[in-house]
Amino acid sequence: MIGRWTRFSVKHRWLMLILWLILVAGTLPLAAGVTKHLTTNGFEIPHSQVNWATTQVSHIHTGPAPQPLLVQQISRSAAQRLGVRLRIPASQFHAIGPNKTLFIPPAGFKVAQAREFRHLITHHHGTTEVVSQIQIGNLVTHDASQTLRRSAVLAMPVLAVMLLMVFGSVAAVSLPLIIALAGSELALAIVSIISRHMHLSVFLTDIVSFLALGVGVDYALFISTRYRQDLDDGMSVEDAVVDAMSHAGRSVLYSGVAVALAVATLLFGANPYWQGLAVGGAVSIFTVLLATHTMLPSIMSLFGQHVHWGRIRRPDFHLWKRISHGVTRHPVWALMLGLAILLPFARLAPQIHMSTPANLATMLPRTNPLRQAVGKQQQIDGAGAIAPIAVAVRLPGSLRQPANWDTMARLAEHLRGMRNVASVSSPSDLHLPSQELAAAVAHPRRAPTAVKKGLSAFIPAKSSTVAVLYVVAKTGPNDARTSNLVGRIDAHLKSWLPPGSRAAAGGLVPVLRSFNQTTQSHLLLIIAAALAVALVVLTTATGSLLQAVLGVLFDGVVALATAGFLVLMDRHQLFGLERQPLDSSITPLIFVLLFGLSMDYEVILLHRIQERLGGDRPMAQAVEQGVRTTGAMITGAGMIMVVVFLALIISPLQVLKTLAVGLSFAVLADTWIVRSLMVPSATTLFRRHGFWPWRPRSVQASNDPNT
Repeated sequence: MIGRWTRFSVKHRWLMLILWLILVAGTLPLAAGVTKHLTTNGFEIPHSQVNWATTQVSHIHTGPAPQPLLVQQISRSAAQRLGVRLRIPASQFHAIGPNKTLFIPPAGFKVAQAREFRHLITHHHGTTEVVSQIQIGNLVTHDASQTLRRSAVLAMPVLAVMLLMVFGSVAAVSLPLIIALAGSELALAIVSIISRHMHLSVFLTDIVSFLALGVGVDYALFISTRYRQDLDDGMSVEDAVVDAMSHAGRSVLYSGVAVALAVATLLFGANPYWQGLAVGGAVSIFTVLLATHTMLPSIMSLFGQHVHWGRIRRPDFHLWKRISHGVTRHPVWALMLGLAILLPFARLAPQIHMSTPANLATMLPRTNPLRQAVGKQQQIDGAGAIAPIAVAVRLPGSLRQPANWDTMARLAEHLRGMRNVASVSSPSDLHLPSQELAAAVAHPRRAPTAVKKGLSAFIPAKSSTVAVLYVVAKTGPNDARTSNLVGRIDAHLKSWLPPGSRAAAGGLVPVLRSFNQTTQSHLLLIIAAALAVALVVLTTATGSLLQAVLGVLFDGVVALATAGFLVLMDRHQLFGLERQPLDSSITPLIFVLLFGLSMDYEVILLHRIQERLGGDRPMAQAVEQGVRTTGAMITGAGMIMVVVFLALIISPLQVLKTLAVGLSFAVLADTWIVRSLMVPSATTLFRRHGFWPWRPRSVQASNDPNT
């Protein structure tokens, strides 16, 4: 099938290239606007109690209210002097650094006054920025999109140099770059379309782009290397293209399907965030596979013998000849060496702790003024004031019944008495009799304006059955004690309220608490599904159940070692990271991508060994030749992938730094330790049973290790 399609692509190469040119040009506007519909949300679990409560809160409309402002470029004293014009007390201005001031609006401050104050600051060459979780979310979105541009500029020159060293010719370098760029552009365009119909994370642009870039380069490297070797062996251009696609292309197809299915296991995350990452990640792989199996054969046939143009001389240290010889001659020592490197890291894996921060400001660097402003606000108003816990309550009957308002008042007092509660805002703060509150709900047009305005802060629009109370914790949103408070509130609501009631805690802290707990509880299921994918794909690709089991076991060791390395990185604040839990919104993705990407190198290596087996040829000899011919290619591809991922480390967002460092360690461990030492040594030790139950049908056409 692959051979017939390849011959079609070769014979109609100009048609194929023109179609791809039209496709890329037509989807370029979509790819350029990919961030328009991406979001920092999507953590809610549909149909959950938390989601119900949060939805009730979102229906409360109290009208615009002045928010704290970050004033920059002028001194605190200058800001205070400007505030005097609007009769703003000097005590509302709080210095957070040179020419950086936090302004907290006083009680009764109007929106029009806030607008006039901001105009005064701007007129005197200062700047103002709203201090809110929404504004911080927008900044995270901006930083994530900027990372994509900056890291691409940083990665491309380094990538080009590495490709030149791996490929050895200028013309050959262009092949993976064309495939990777076309695949990533098409992936972003498709993500842009999907983002209009489902929640997709803002981090997806970086993940999709660099995943498509990395695997696109890898796949083109594997196929074009085989193509160039066939040309050197005297094959015609068409036969060389067909042979490369039939062997390396087949391996790449299995690898790509494995990566896409591994990413798709994130669907088990059970919320829109993970579902979006699963869809976006799988799309990026399939677009690269499409480019690899349609455009790449056409380009290779167009290049022909000119693929060697610009060849450079590379020193040959016979590294892989020595490694392959040593591994097959001393397989036990090679296996023990690999385990000795990985197991010390793996021992730290149980200490891994993941949590997505509810205080979004902590995603930003400590030096970021907006994060500093939030910290100052917490010092002034209390650590938990920036993210109140909203308790939505629906009692039997409606709020037209005075008895239900009495129940609400008692509930507010009960919540105030709970441990770690700083304050509770409730309708009882209006100091009105229950009968008057019930009458205001029953006949809103007759109610005094002050009463209607007061109730609007606690009752969702067009509702007469639900009221919301706001609980402020003494501890900050990221503190485990605040999360525990949410759990205690939910437990008390179930036991304290009368039968037939519905109540739950909602808002940012409960939503992310639910997300963290769900991710933790589903992580083993996601990993098990990814390992099952690896087991099935490897068995199908190689015909060997033994190699599939070994691949899964070795992947498990690398996953544990990667988790241990992340613990070590967090503990010692390596790579400029600060001490805080690993973000649960990104860490599971590292393991899923590890299981998928490891299949790339595993399938390529095992297929090459299988090509060398046949007749009475010893397993050790086939393994040695397989490692010798693929070692440089696999480790080179791994290093290219590392360069692509490490480019993300320039991001100011710790979550993207974690992704970059974690994936880089995983790929290095997989290519240099598992594929270079552990898989060859284990295969050698099993001798003729190394690919059980698969058996070679016949001796391969060529015994030359360089073919």
